[in-house]
Amino acid sequence: MGLSRRTFSALAGTTALGLALGGSAAASCAYAAHTVPTGPAPAPPGADGRRHTIGYDPYSLLVDGRRLVVWSGELHPCRLPSPSLWRDVLQKMRAHGYNTVSIYVPWNYHSPAPGHYDFTGVRDLDLFLRMAAETGLYVILRPGPYCNAEIDGGGFPGWLTATEGIARTADPTYLSHVDEWLTQVNRIVARHLLTDGGGTVLLYQIENEYDSHVTEPAGRDYMAHLYKKVRADGVDVPLFHNDKSRNGYWIPGSFDTGGDDGGWLYGFDGYPSPSLTPPDWGHFGIGGLKGGATASPRTPGLIPEFGGGWFDPWGGVWFGKKGYAESRRQRDAAYERRFYLTNLANGITLHSVYMTFGGTSWGWLPAPVVYTSYDYGAAIDEGRQPTSKLIPMHQIGQLLRYVPDFAKLDRAADVTADGLKVYHLTNADTGAHVYVVRNDGTAPVTTTLPVPGAGLPVAVPPQDARLLAAGLRLGRRTLGYSSAQPMLALTAGRQDLAVLTGRPGEATVTALECASRPSVTVLEGAAECSYADGLLRVEAELGGLTRVLVSGGGTPTPLLLLLADDETSVRLWPRDTPSGPVLVYGPALLRTAAVDGAAIHLTGDTVQATGLEVWGPRGAGHVTWNGRQLTTGTTASGSLRSTHPLAGAGAVALPALQGGWRRKTENPESAPDFDDSAWKAADATTSYSTTPVPDGQPLLFADDYGFHYGDVWYRGHFAGASGARSVSLAYSTGTQGLLMAWLDGRPLGTHRMPVPDNKSVRQGSWADTAVFDVPEALRTDGAHVLSVLVRRMQHDQDGKAQDTHKVARGLTGVTFEGAAPKVSWRLQGEAAPDPVRGPQNNGGLYGERQGWHLPGHADGDWQTVRLPRADRRQGVTWYRTGFRLAVDAATDASIGLTLEDDPTRAYRVQIFLNGWNMGQYINDVGPQHTFALPNGILRTRDLNTLALAVLSDGTTPAGPSEVRLVLLGAAAGGVPVTPV
Repeated sequence: MGLSRRTFSALAGTTALGLALGGSAAASCAYAAHTVPTGPAPAPPGADGRRHTIGYDPYSLLVDGRRLVVWSGELHPCRLPSPSLWRDVLQKMRAHGYNTVSIYVPWNYHSPAPGHYDFTGVRDLDLFLRMAAETGLYVILRPGPYCNAEIDGGGFPGWLTATEGIARTADPTYLSHVDEWLTQVNRIVARHLLTDGGGTVLLYQIENEYDSHVTEPAGRDYMAHLYKKVRADGVDVPLFHNDKSRNGYWIPGSFDTGGDDGGWLYGFDGYPSPSLTPPDWGHFGIGGLKGGATASPRTPGLIPEFGGGWFDPWGGVWFGKKGYAESRRQRDAAYERRFYLTNLANGITLHSVYMTFGGTSWGWLPAPVVYTSYDYGAAIDEGRQPTSKLIPMHQIGQLLRYVPDFAKLDRAADVTADGLKVYHLTNADTGAHVYVVRNDGTAPVTTTLPVPGAGLPVAVPPQDARLLAAGLRLGRRTLGYSSAQPMLALTAGRQDLAVLTGRPGEATVTALECASRPSVTVLEGAAECSYADGLLRVEAELGGLTRVLVSGGGTPTPLLLLLADDETSVRLWPRDTPSGPVLVYGPALLRTAAVDGAAIHLTGDTVQATGLEVWGPRGAGHVTWNGRQLTTGTTASGSLRSTHPLAGAGAVALPALQGGWRRKTENPESAPDFDDSAWKAADATTSYSTTPVPDGQPLLFADDYGFHYGDVWYRGHFAGASGARSVSLAYSTGTQGLLMAWLDGRPLGTHRMPVPDNKSVRQGSWADTAVFDVPEALRTDGAHVLSVLVRRMQHDQDGKAQDTHKVARGLTGVTFEGAAPKVSWRLQGEAAPDPVRGPQNNGGLYGERQGWHLPGHADGDWQTVRLPRADRRQGVTWYRTGFRLAVDAATDASIGLTLEDDPTRAYRVQIFLNGWNMGQYINDVGPQHTFALPNGILRTRDLNTLALAVLSDGTTPAGPSEVRLVLLGAAAGGVPVTPV
């Protein structure tokens, strides 16, 4: 298919380059500064079958000529292996103010072998994109070919490690593999583009954080090839790259796009430490190529990744071994207000939070530098539970959706307020003034902020910030000023509604412009109201929901002013419908809202018993909740309120797991008479690994023999060990890899890589040599078998484009001291990929190859045991049990598995639930103890099989000791879940 071309042009007399995508092939259009006035945002997107244009100017994106501020969150479908739950998280994101979801599509997750691609089951990209469209979310698609993302190999498939060609360059062999991958992805993406109404894909990223070969043909030709390939595949939405930090790399015009001008945006990422002052990466910054958005002044400010948390390494050195709870504490709601509002002040109108739902790097999906949980300290935790970090996201997201002024702001005259950093911006179209006031100190600040016509008293807690406005339209009235933060303004029925928010207990003053004295009624809460000089002043302390009804005063439409503290604000749910906006108050989550004649149909979740209140279009008189008709009454606020509270979540009973276990030891591979004739002979002579083969040694790298995931076994046959005093086993693994060795079935010992410290925490590849004494009784000239098990801990990422994903895994060399026997090697890793669970599910343990992890395995002849255990042996021991759950069908219960033991015990556990590898627990390293069990894999109303593969070094007693199910959260509601 040839490259489709669009015409892009700049309007005369402006500095803005416009882009129009979509429409007919010959369409030509441009948007520029001051040509698109401030107005309502585009309607929520969907697969509507109609053509749409996507444009931009320096302020924002323009969808169908309307300004769009992108408020996005990152979610990786691969880290939530239950497609039903994708809908759950997407609906939570939409409800909490996000209008966009950003996703990686890792190459390794979909390609078990060259030429083989799987987009079915948990890998169904088409299904995810349909769900996003049905939820009303735009999609930012990021298929690499390189992702990073703390995923094995940075997203490169395991088989790519054993191919020629230098990755992340214009090497033709590498590009041939890339083209095959992109063809597969783009075949799906092209069906879901916003431009032709097939779906909601809004933006498309090529590569990621590519800071190598920037000025060289290897890099420029590579980027040009990717661009042209994506366009040739029919993807006609704007493309972009995510610059690692602020380098000005890959700005428009930096590489050849084949004449396709204007279709490229500059993006950059940032993960500033909470201990630092929020940086200015736009209007108020240093400017130039290193200034963030200023590197590309003709395109809107785009941050494809901004820190919504941070990942945690093995051993937990970054967060004091406290895990993701500490990550969430350090980058809390106050952090979000300080840093995200600073970004908005700097003109960043395409803003994506990484991560919004982190999820689980299950099986062998994680890169070596991280453990199983990828919770990330995100706003929605690994158990799909909302956290307090959703409060700022909710408030800002609703603001950007319902108050259009923020899509087109210019830096205004400097304003000062004692003790605060103040950003002042204005909207030239509406005259609105916007202030971001930030307290970077350690003590609260109470001061006065100069706003037009007044000195506004403002109080900001330490290490916090808020957004304030003056001259802002709230429906048909104008906000003179307020010390509370605006959240939304909409019209429902015969009145306007405006919500302003802040911290609980704060004293606020809000002034509304009124041509004459209005009629004011305080319907709920306490507020003092006064009128003078054309301003109605409302003074109130934030607590719950304060309601003030303002009528008259020169405006025919009443305004219901709602002042909400933080916790109350996230129980206010606006939703657009074809019949008009709906505002719902009360439940823990609003999933959907639809108006059918006089009926408003709502679905959502409750955690505790709660009231329900709805403001809706004129004529609405009936409300249903999750399909049940509610009895309602009309309130003085103009709403419908249920006469009885909605029920909360019921109790969830979890069975104990101490008894009912069966136990069986394995690693027969260590026995001298084990039949390894079907194993692969280590007879390869060349490798594309970046690790050199030691002189005089056979090639032993696991990837060169097709073993890319999990554990790998080696068996070396030799004779002539007389005089051999020791054997040295050189090996290479990822973080926390280990090696175990047996000679003629006799354990020689275990060697493990060190726990990373602050200096080595980012090191993804580790190499060392294990030296074991050869028992004197085995120093003979007869036949011997040396058995070695290597836990690989996966491939390094290739962040610097140095082919580091090709660093060897497994044994690299074997030598004897005192003898030089010729060793004939065979090796065995994982079997063929599981057709349902995929290549990352299984490694090369004997039990995995025999299906001991699967629910249907016959374990009746296994030993019956109870926990806790205190076994001491080198090798692998399996434990299996079954448990039945009976969670009410109307309850969404999120359940985890917790393992705890004496931290001095040296062992690790692979956790299999119903055959799915849910992660790895390392008892003496940590910090993870609780593992999320996603519904769909977990049968919440049926029998489940739990299998634990315990790998111990024999130096200490090994568990498991305490294994228990834990409730991570429960709600009445949820989404229907299909078993996977």
